[in-house]
Formats: sequence, structure tokens, C-alpha cells
Amino acid sequence: MDYRFSNRIASLQPSMIREILKATSGKDVIPFSAGNPSPETFPVEAIRSFTGAILENDPVAALQYGITEGYEPLRDKLKQHLLTRFGAGKDFDNLFIVSGAQQGIELACKVLCNEGDAIICESPSFIGSLNSFRSSGARLVGVPMESDGINVDKLEQALKTEKNVKLIYLIPNFQNPTGATTSLEKRKAIYALAKQYGVMILEDNPYGELRFKGEDIPSIKSMDDEGLVIYVGSFSKVLSAGLRVGYVLAPEAVMQKMVVAKQGEDVHTTMLSQLLAYKFMTEYDYDGHIKHIRAVYLRKCKLMTDSLDGFMAGKVTFNSPEGGLFLWCDLPKSVVMLDYCKKAAEKGVAVVPGTAFLVDEGDPCNAIRLNFSTPSDEQIVRGIEILSTVRP
Repeated sequence: MDYRFSNRIASLQPSMIREILKATSGKDVIPFSAGNPSPETFPVEAIRSFTGAILENDPVAALQYGITEGYEPLRDKLKQHLLTRFGAGKDFDNLFIVSGAQQGIELACKVLCNEGDAIICESPSFIGSLNSFRSSGARLVGVPMESDGINVDKLEQALKTEKNVKLIYLIPNFQNPTGATTSLEKRKAIYALAKQYGVMILEDNPYGELRFKGEDIPSIKSMDDEGLVIYVGSFSKVLSAGLRVGYVLAPEAVMQKMVVAKQGEDVHTTMLSQLLAYKFMTEYDYDGHIKHIRAVYLRKCKLMTDSLDGFMAGKVTFNSPEGGLFLWCDLPKSVVMLDYCKKAAEKGVAVVPGTAFLVDEGDPCNAIRLNFSTPSDEQIVRGIEILSTVRP
């Protein structure tokens, strides 16, 4: 059979990160390539207890169909939390539940972009979002990242010159893959440009609760007085990635279209997961849990940066993130990055080549992304020691 795939999918390549994870699963490999939350942060006993209580006291709500917008008590609690914690939410906004933040990102593109429309993205950026945009037929326009966020001058240039720009996609807090945090000055400038050029912002904030150093910076959504910002968040990094519960806060008219699009994808997000998320927010020490997660990641990040300083001083340069899960490491110009990644894998350490995150993979890049949340403390030290011996 000669299979003929759609134009949107035929040229789409699988996520390099997922392929690395697949190739190394079940093997004795140190997983610096992953982006999974640490098992240390899972509230296992609480989830076990909450699940039992739900199935004992309210099994029908957990096992029956629900409305597409999501479990109303959870939606109300999240609206309150986002307003209090991130200053996000105006009278014209509404919130609905999605099957992980990834679905919210995909739905925003689906309802706003036609094939050939442009989405401006940080470059590098999260490969899952980039592939989602590509699969929709959108045209990606990459704008370089700096240490404090996207290059604003080049963002304005892109807004001036590119046709049919429908979205600006940003990860302002502890960006994946660079770990960078967009400064307050840049957040204000980005919003002003979006307002000037009439373009919506897709603010992806999966790591916002994971700040372990420095001071919080107001969300772009908190500045939104024009209904220009779609805000996407998730329970994946604070409760469980496997439960697949995310949420979208957006202007009502946009949200309603996204809900219609979601109905055609999965009808609604799993009800049991939504009920668990609600109990987690209302019957658990949420603030105490977040403090615990931050302490875990502060320790693991420091362990990795100290190990890099100890084993690889002068061999790599790297950022020092204030939160999140990732380090972005620049290799010397004399090192061929892809060869380095292959040799590292042969020695039992999986890292992700920086090119995986570029809008245009042909652009120059000699960086790798390391994750400190997934590996154990022992693996972090041993893995960095092994990387110091790699000679491509």
C-alpha cells in the first residue's frame, strides 16, 4: 500500500526528545535528556487517599462523562488561584480544563491560525509546541532568545515585516530549553507590541510555581487589559504529569471557540484526574507542597551546576536558572555538538542537542540541554563526570 499522508503531517518529524527517551528507555542510561518532574515531588499517599475517597463517595462523577469546559469547582478554584498567585484574569476572561497544557497550546493555534499564517516563537523553544504549530500548517518565525528573554527589537522587526502574524508564543518563566526568565521590562514591551500590532500572545507557564531563587515577576496575562493574552498552565509539574490536567485562561470569545475545538478532540478531560486536582488544591497543603518541590529542585540544580563547575570548568558555559528544570550549556566552538551528543549516549548519558529546539534546525547552534529534575542525585554527579570525558 502506498500511503499518502496529509500535507500537514507528511513533512513533520518526531520529537527528537521523545525519540531519545524511547531509544534509552529500559536501559542503564543517565537521563539528562528528559523533562519529567522528579518522583520525589509526587504526593503519592495523598493521591492514593483522594482516589479512594472519590471512588467511595462520588464514583459516578469520576466515571461518567463531564462537560467539555471541565469540572466547575476546579475551574472556580483555579480562577481564584491564578488571580491571587499570578494576577491573571479579568472580567472578560474565562477558564476551562484541557488534557495537559500541550492541548491548550494546540487548541489556541487551531482556533486562531489558518494554514500559512505566522506564529512568532522564541528560538530556541519547546519542541512540543513547535511541532504542534507545524502540524497545523502554521508558518513559524523564530526570534532569538537572550539571557532575559526574547530579543524585543527583532520581535518588533518580525511584527513589521511578516504577513498574517496571529500569535506570539512565549514561555516567560524558566524557559524550556534555555532556563531563561523574561524580565519585567521585556514583558511590558512585548505586551505593548502585541497591542500595537493587534497580535495575540500565547503565554505558556508550566514552570511558574517552580521558582527557587529570586523574586516573582508579574505574568504577561496580569497586564492584559485588551483581551490579547491566552494563558496556559498545568498540574504536570506540581501534582503529576501522568494525570494530564492543564488549563487555559482566555478571553471568553476565544475560550468558547477552543471549547468547541476540544469537543472534536477528546470531548472532555478525564474526570477522575480533574477531581483529584480539585482535592489536591482544596484538601492538601498546596503551599507547603510547592515549597517542598522548590527545595528539591534548588538542591538538584545546585548539584548539577556545582558538578559542572567541578568537572567541566572551561569546557562548557551555562546559565544559572532561577527555577524550572533545565540548564542550557554551550560547548566550545571546537566541539561538534551532534557528535558530542552521540558520544555521550554511547557512554551512557543522554542529552538533547540544542538544534532540536530551533525554529529553523539549520541555524547554527552548539548548545545542549540538560535536565536536573529526572535523574537521581547520584546520576547527576556521575553523569556530569562522564560528560567531562567525552571526546567527539
